[in-house]
Amino acid sequence: MAKRARAVRWGVPVAAVAVVAAAVGTGPVIAAVRSDPSLPDRTAEQLLADVARTWQSGRMPQMSGTIVETASLGLPALPGLSGAPGPSGASAASLLSGSHQLKIWYAGEDRFRLMLPGEMSETDVVADGGTVWLWDSAANTATRLTAPAASAGRPDHAFPLPSGSASPFATPEQAARQALQAAGTDTAISVGDVVTVAGRAAYQIVLTPKSPDSLIKDVRVALDGEKLMPLRVQVYAKGAAEPAFEVGFESLSFTAPAPENFSFTPPPGAKVEQATATPPIGHRPEEAAEAHDRGHVVGSGWDSVLVTSLPAVPAQKQEGKGRDGVDLAALLDGVKSAATPVSGEWGSGRLLRTKVVSILITDDGRLLAGAVTPEALYRAAGVKE
Repeated sequence: MAKRARAVRWGVPVAAVAVVAAAVGTGPVIAAVRSDPSLPDRTAEQLLADVARTWQSGRMPQMSGTIVETASLGLPALPGLSGAPGPSGASAASLLSGSHQLKIWYAGEDRFRLMLPGEMSETDVVADGGTVWLWDSAANTATRLTAPAASAGRPDHAFPLPSGSASPFATPEQAARQALQAAGTDTAISVGDVVTVAGRAAYQIVLTPKSPDSLIKDVRVALDGEKLMPLRVQVYAKGAAEPAFEVGFESLSFTAPAPENFSFTPPPGAKVEQATATPPIGHRPEEAAEAHDRGHVVGSGWDSVLVTSLPAVPAQKQEGKGRDGVDLAALLDGVKSAATPVSGEWGSGRLLRTKVVSILITDDGRLLAGAVTPEALYRAAGVKE
C-alpha cells in the first residue's frame, strides 16, 4: 500500500501514563513482515481520535500473547549495571542489556496473568477476582498483594502491568502513551505504510520531531487494524536503518484465555508473604516529592533535558548498591571514563553521546541527559536556576 504522507499536528487529548523504559541490547528481534494487508484508508486525525476513545473507555480486549522488548542505543559497556534481579526477576538494571520477554493472559481488569521468564526462573503476577499473587520462583516466594483502593476504576491503568519492583517492563500501550504525550506542535504526525505485527494487519502512526536538536528521527506506533490497540512501538535514531528501541507483540491471540491460567496456589515449601501493590508510577505523592528533589526539566517536548544533581556517591558506597541493584559509584566512574572532556561558557565536564541519548556530567556536580544533541545540553547547562 502506498505511503500516505499527509501530516497533521497533534490535537487529540489522550490520557498518558509514565512508561518504564528499558534500554540497551544487541539489535531488534521483532521482525515486521512487510506486506500489503487490506485496511481501509484512515487519516492520522481519525486514528488518533479512535485510539484516544479506546484508551478513555478503559476497556481492553481479551487476549494472550508474548511481548518482546529490545534496543540498541550504542552505549559502551559500563560497570555497575549488572545489578541483581529484584522481586520481579528482571530489574531495571537487567533491562539495560539484551532482549526480554513478557507473556500475558488477559481476561479482564481483575483476571490476568503476566510472566517474566528468566534464565532459570520466572516471575508471575496472577490476578483472579479479588486475589492477586506475585510469584518469584528464584526466591521461592509467593506474595499475596492487596490493591490500593484509589487505583480501582482508573481508565489510564486499563492494562494491568504492575510498576516499581513488580515489573520494570514496558508494554506497547505504555510506550505508545508516552510517545503520543510527547508529540506536540513540534511534531509532524503522518500515517505510514500498513504493516503486519504478530500476524495482525496494523496501521502505523509516524511521529517525526521537527527540532534539529532531537536525536530521534521518528517514532512509529503500530495500531491493530481491528482493535486499534498498540501492537508495537519503534524509536529510530537519525541516520539509523534499524530501531534503537523497540517493544511489540511477537505473538498475539484475541481469544479468551483458559481459566486455569489465572489459578495459582503457592507450591509446598514456598515462603508466603502479604503486601500492598505499588500504585502506578506517577500516582504516588512521595514520588512527586522525590522527583522534585532529583532535578528539573529544561525545554519541552522532544528537546526536554533533565538536569539533576549527581548522587551522593560516598553515601551510596556506605549503603551498597542502589535501587534495582545498580552500583551508582561504579556506574558514574564508568561514564566519566567513557566520556569526552568538554568545556564552554556553561563550564566544563564530560560528555557521553549515544544514538538517541546525550549525557553531560559537569565538574560542578550536575548531570544533564536528553534525546538531544550535545549543543542542547550545553544550552541547558548554561540556564540559571
